[in-house]
Amino acid sequence: MATTLRARRIGVLTGGGDCPGLNAVIRAVAKTAILEHGLEVLGIQDGFLGLIQGRSYPLNLRNTSNILDRGGTILGSSNKADPERYRTGTTPDGQPIYENVTDRVAKQFHDWKLDVLVCIGGDGTMSGAANLIPHGIPCVGVPKTIDNDLMHCDPTFGFQTAVNTATDALDRIRTTAASHHRVMLVETMGRNAGWLNLHAGIAAGADIILIPEIPYDIEVVADFCLMRTRHGRAFTTIAVSEGAHPIGGQVTIQQMDYDSPDPVKLGGVSQVLSEQIAKTAHLQCRATVLGHVQRGGTPCPFDRVLATRYGHEALQLVVRGEWDRIVVMQDGRLTSVPITEVANKQRLVPPDHPLIATARGVGTCLGDKIDSCLIRWDTGQPQCDCVSAD
Repeated sequence: MATTLRARRIGVLTGGGDCPGLNAVIRAVAKTAILEHGLEVLGIQDGFLGLIQGRSYPLNLRNTSNILDRGGTILGSSNKADPERYRTGTTPDGQPIYENVTDRVAKQFHDWKLDVLVCIGGDGTMSGAANLIPHGIPCVGVPKTIDNDLMHCDPTFGFQTAVNTATDALDRIRTTAASHHRVMLVETMGRNAGWLNLHAGIAAGADIILIPEIPYDIEVVADFCLMRTRHGRAFTTIAVSEGAHPIGGQVTIQQMDYDSPDPVKLGGVSQVLSEQIAKTAHLQCRATVLGHVQRGGTPCPFDRVLATRYGHEALQLVVRGEWDRIVVMQDGRLTSVPITEVANKQRLVPPDHPLIATARGVGTCLGDKIDSCLIRWDTGQPQCDCVSAD
């Protein structure tokens, strides 16, 4: 939505799960607003929960300085505060009571005399923002997620730092796998998208990469591990996404959190696979779940720059009156799309993506078939050096 109204006072919030680079965006938005345009900036605490509960504080040059390299978010965040379905209590028999408190949020927005809300988050946060727009709350979005699964956006900030963390873990796991001649699995985040696992797996030279978009065959995975053992590779490293699942099977669910807009919490597939490989191939297996370590820590230089660019561009949208849009990067250039085009959607890894071909080309097993080079190994033909040379 383009508007001729001039923004004078803006609100900023960080929603959903935290990730490296959030503070860099907050800093860029606040400093650009104050230094370039003389705007007032209000920091809203704990995402949409701060709007619901009326908690905020002014952002200024002092409290947004020296936060560029800090992990997490100085504003706090929440991935459970959905204004359309907010838990307000329990029934006498202990069942949760949910209410639509969007009108309360709209009143708070106007009581604070805000003109536009800058929402920093992923698809869940953008879905929340899209729901607020019809209630008279203009929004500008900034794309955040370590999953890199936001529609119409090539890189989200936070993704590269998470890839670095996961790659480092896989590098370290390889040395202990080689020492003990084991199959070692490293489970990464990503929900139903395999971007994080695919990038980290290729970067670390993982022997097997399992992503949600390519269901795996446990027999193929076990046979691949056995072939490596028989032909002089006494260990195997496996990068597995938390959303990976067998052909015709279901994802592994760690728990259900019904207070969350996304109640299904994935996790544990690496342990399931470890037990299945050990039983099928009779190899020693160990599983490591990286978990929230992928979200924490200082952002890498790439994410600091990207987050700063996104924050600065978001403020330009605010000033130009191009509201209800989200900043994105496409083909290396900053642009924007309507928030409604990314809300309630997820960008998955296409089966014909060049990275899939790259992984297969260097002999990585993706769980769905065994590379022809390994078949030649298994039939006693000369080894080729394109398979799992790491």
